[in-house]
Amino acid sequence: MYLYIMKAKITIKDIAKELGVSSSTVSRALKNSPEISEETRKKVKAFADLYHYKPNMLAQKLRNNKTMVIGVIIPEIVHHFFSRVISGIEKIANGRDYNVMICLSNESYEKEKLNIQMMANGSVDGLLVSIAKETLEKGDFEHFNELKDYNIPLVLFDRISDKIDCDKVIVDDIGGGYKATKHLLNVGCKKIAILSTPDHVNVGALRTIGYKRALEEKGIAIDENLIFKVNDNSSITKQISTFMHNSNLSYDGIVAVNEIYAANVIKIAKEKDLQIPNELCVVGFTDGLISSFSTPSLSTIDQHGITIGEHAAELLLDRIQNKTANKEYQRKVISTDLIVRKSSEKNTVL
Repeated sequence: MYLYIMKAKITIKDIAKELGVSSSTVSRALKNSPEISEETRKKVKAFADLYHYKPNMLAQKLRNNKTMVIGVIIPEIVHHFFSRVISGIEKIANGRDYNVMICLSNESYEKEKLNIQMMANGSVDGLLVSIAKETLEKGDFEHFNELKDYNIPLVLFDRISDKIDCDKVIVDDIGGGYKATKHLLNVGCKKIAILSTPDHVNVGALRTIGYKRALEEKGIAIDENLIFKVNDNSSITKQISTFMHNSNLSYDGIVAVNEIYAANVIKIAKEKDLQIPNELCVVGFTDGLISSFSTPSLSTIDQHGITIGEHAAELLLDRIQNKTANKEYQRKVISTDLIVRKSSEKNTVL
């Protein structure tokens, strides 16, 4: 065996020559092909590890006519949920030798269109998208449907539209809204409000359905005055403050459809000298840093962002690699979990 004191990278041909096997055998052994014996696979991998073999990604791209990149378009980067989703996407993509390109729509329809046009111009092999609020409000999804003309696979996650034919990964938002409301009922809340989004944002609308379902199951009439829809285009704090200071309303529990809304509720409750959880119980969504470090700490619905990212990336890469080319589009629903913290930690009422 000759020593490789090299500045040049070791190649599959080098490994094949040294071990006295064909290049195709080495290639298949590195990919754990069952056609290659376990002894040969171990020998090839040991040699490759010893000399720090790295695949020639450029050659792979040229050979497969692929960029080996998937694109991700998200509405915002500061939201903890989306950062967790990206972690899940990265894990699966990197495991399949793919890189990830991330763009922000900033909730803008035009920015989302530009991002898709840029990525569809040969930059990526497929797209993962959570739709911008402005796009959902407009209801114009032609820029998504045009991807079919370029044979670019698309997977939508979290914010979706049934008007777009593609694979989808969503949170069980109805179940999440139900669990949050049911928990507040179980700790003794009698009048529960929900801070939601405008109806064109599907996640807020679905969580409100779950909220209503829990109340109806308990025989509590729905009070539309306790369903407040926050418009993100103006001051969130001011809107929530106006709602909470309305002297015509009484409430002892609030479900907030994200942790930003929930954090505002806690802040305003302190200004009103409301004791949490004795006078007001609060449950939010997204188990981020805000939820953990609020005072009191915030009960929340965990949406399992990493799991969503993993499933979305798997669906996309299976399409790209023709593993599901002829299969019908899939819709995966990820269950949520309630995490109880100080903001609603009272004795359970059965």
